[in-house]
Amino acid sequence: MGKTCIDTVKYMIRARFEVDGLIEKPDIVGALFGQTEGLLGDELDLRELQKNGRIGRIEVEANVRGGKSFGAILVPSSLDMVETSILGAALEIVDRVGPCEARVSVEKIEDTRNLKRKQVLNRAKELLKGMLLNEIPESKELSEMVRDEAKVSEIVAYGPDQLPAGPDVTSSETIVMVEGRADVLNLLKNGIKNVVAIGGANVGETVARLGREKELTVFLDGDRGGDIILKELMDATDVDYVARAPPGMEVEDLTRKEIIKALRRKVPVDQANQLKGGGDRERRRDFDRDREERREFDRGDGGNRDARRSPVERQERSAERPERAERVERGERFERPAGAERTERGEKYSEASPLAREVASEPATVLTPEEAAKVVEARKVLKELEGSLKARLLSADSTTLSEVPIREIMRSLEETQGVHAVVLDGIVTQRLVDLAEQKGAKFIVGIRSGNLTRKPTSLKIVLGQ
Repeated sequence: MGKTCIDTVKYMIRARFEVDGLIEKPDIVGALFGQTEGLLGDELDLRELQKNGRIGRIEVEANVRGGKSFGAILVPSSLDMVETSILGAALEIVDRVGPCEARVSVEKIEDTRNLKRKQVLNRAKELLKGMLLNEIPESKELSEMVRDEAKVSEIVAYGPDQLPAGPDVTSSETIVMVEGRADVLNLLKNGIKNVVAIGGANVGETVARLGREKELTVFLDGDRGGDIILKELMDATDVDYVARAPPGMEVEDLTRKEIIKALRRKVPVDQANQLKGGGDRERRRDFDRDREERREFDRGDGGNRDARRSPVERQERSAERPERAERVERGERFERPAGAERTERGEKYSEASPLAREVASEPATVLTPEEAAKVVEARKVLKELEGSLKARLLSADSTTLSEVPIREIMRSLEETQGVHAVVLDGIVTQRLVDLAEQKGAKFIVGIRSGNLTRKPTSLKIVLGQ
């Protein structure tokens, strides 16, 4: 017999049955149809109701235990509440299934629309919550939106290059220079109006003129990009002060407190290398300058890298960096190679000079061939790490045990076993030396050393490249 699919299930009749014998599911269904036939008239006859789509397919779940069959009966209904109740009561008249006695009891009649109502209610709550959060801004957000729009209206186009700037750039004697428009917006929002954007890595005439005419403070991101832009600015114009965002952060993301703190910590441009890369490359620029001069000396230009700098200026800059004199002084304990010449900025030898391969141990020690090979290998690693601000821990066979940012080197060294050499793109400190000795390391290779008050004899400290 064909069955018409029920359109809408309003109620679910849930009944239990127990039969004193072993029966199959079709036996239960047949008993329900057979024993209720003609009982309630044609309008409530199970066959007619199912044929007309007023009730759905009768589901039976049967189990056998101890020679008896028992289980559940599910009858979906689209009748009204009264008719469904009558139909449920009619199921309980079934007292036999085949030759076996049976008992049927209706446990409950569920209103399936209650579940749908709960689903609708929960979904409505989610939609309302999302609308309140996303569509209707809070009073604080409204204030911020109005304030931001007001600050945007304050941005002016300055100079021939049409640079984004604050309204006080023309009248103020001091200028804060940032990288882009978003940085200008953030500073305007926090009350700093004498601000102008560079407008890209290429420095235009407007920026160069500002540096010549006004006191210029460059406020840059705390990343590698900030280092590059700072170098471009210093080559193109006169920079007075340098301020940097915290390491890894951008000026456009800083809060008012962070902006004020960074600007208060600005330093003169000749000390800007202390802020380079967010503070992790202390005085690295001096090292890079020395290395470049050695290369140019070998090319035959006598180390005259910057034609704009007079001998007097070079002498003054050398006097400002006593650590360079220390390097030269330490280099004197090696024999000067034949044919080596002096430049105007002090004793600088070719890359074949022992000064370029200084091993900072007191007193100077002679390396065994095996140790010399280890030093050469470590220098190759240092070359690979150049500019990365990272450290690498090596085993005795030069296998990399760990590679971490310099700020995490102490923790990594503490946790790593079997460290033979520590190579870092940074400064060798006393704390690092003490911990490396404690861990049994034999070599530390870095750019330069800090103030080392104790140098273990069991640890070779290799500096420079």
